[in-house]
Amino acid sequence: MSHADIRFHDRLNDFLPPASCGERFSCEVSRRAAIKDVIESLGVPHTEVDVILVDGVSVGFEHILSGGERVAVYPWTTAPQVAHHLRPHPPACPRFLADAQLGRLARYLRMLGFDCLYRNDIGDAELAIRAEQEQRVVLTRDRLLLKRKRIRLAHYVRSDDPWRQVEEVCREFDLAPVFAPFTRCTDCNGLLVRVDKASVIDRLEPLTRQYVDDFLQCKACGKLYWHGSHVARMEERVARLRRTLAPPAE
Repeated sequence: MSHADIRFHDRLNDFLPPASCGERFSCEVSRRAAIKDVIESLGVPHTEVDVILVDGVSVGFEHILSGGERVAVYPWTTAPQVAHHLRPHPPACPRFLADAQLGRLARYLRMLGFDCLYRNDIGDAELAIRAEQEQRVVLTRDRLLLKRKRIRLAHYVRSDDPWRQVEEVCREFDLAPVFAPFTRCTDCNGLLVRVDKASVIDRLEPLTRQYVDDFLQCKACGKLYWHGSHVARMEERVARLRRTLAPPAE
């Protein structure tokens, strides 16, 4: 069995055992092993990788290792600029697909105006197919899911706290400039449109009917929204998020 020396940089070490983090180590390579397979066999999903250098030369996932090489693997955050970049460039306003563990993250992203599909009963195979067909960014905490070949653009969510997850995803994809709060239904992801009070008055509770005049309705599921104390709280939360994401003043 041949061996190659490999080192993972920056946050790719999140996927490695502590003893290997930040260190160059030797790994076995079978005959005619594609470098993508070697990297994923060590626990790092291909979706987290942006640049691979083999003996100083930038290569693609299909590159074959024969043994004896020195390999360096980088995420997009610290990848060399002059290189063959493997991570697809995300669109300015991505469409997302959250896995079954990230329901609250999906609702928060919808609140900010982002198209985010979510079902708690979707299997990995179906999720990967939809992501490919609809060109959606996969958000997940499942490392095995990210190793599926159909998934090209994704983010492994590190944080456990749902609101921290929102901040993490917004930083990853630079979402603050394209926030569009309260334009999507947090329940079903449908778009919200303004409706006349008269058209929905029979659905309103007495106090709402008396004191509220402006309403939004989901085009998909019909849910009604209006400005109440809960909306004011969420508006303040969005404002705090904008401040958190703002670049530091020079």
